[in-house]
Amino acid sequence: MTYERRNRGTCSVLTKVELNSDHTIESVSVLGGCNGNLKGICQLLKGMKAEDAIARMEGTTCGSKPTSCPDQIAQTLKEALAAM
Repeated sequence: MTYERRNRGTCSVLTKVELNSDHTIESVSVLGGCNGNLKGICQLLKGMKAEDAIARMEGTTCGSKPTSCPDQIAQTLKEALAAM
């Protein structure tokens, strides 16, 4: 399943995830933000269980912001799992 979500409170504007039926992450892409860092994060997430990725990234902040790109990826994964 493919799921897209507009990001809130970050430089990046959109996160798109593709999940397999067993909740493993097939792919993640993020529009905007720190290109190199986000490409690396997206590569590391491939093959990981969505629940594990959420547990590792949810609540991560960026500077004084209450969220971050990794936190927004976690929020997108949570919504995608709920929609499955």
